[in-house]
Amino acid sequence: MLRALLYILPLALTIYAFIDCLNTPEEETKHLPKVVWVIIILLFWIVGPIVWFFAGKVRRPASARHGAGGWVAPDDNPEFLKSLKDESAQAKDDESTLKDWEADLRRREEELKRRERGEDTEG
Repeated sequence: MLRALLYILPLALTIYAFIDCLNTPEEETKHLPKVVWVIIILLFWIVGPIVWFFAGKVRRPASARHGAGGWVAPDDNPEFLKSLKDESAQAKDDESTLKDWEADLRRREEELKRRERGEDTEG
């Protein structure tokens, strides 16, 4: 089992580095052209992927990657938090409107019952 792990982990690392290298735009590769990085990753299948991750790609901080227009966690997104407040205010407005409608319905039902009782006694 341990022998299999000694082959599977470097292979998985190599595959991941290979795919990462292929998906990286040419302008984000450092020191060497992208084609050379692919050859290094595939030829030196333990050292190549490690060197790629540390020296082959421009690393940007998370704030730069997900800055303007990018994905932001909901609890860090002021627009999302504002929309929750707006929804909460809308729900309160809807609730007050519903209470007004229920009160109006009760008033109309009572008025209708009074009319029916009045018509029954008159008739």
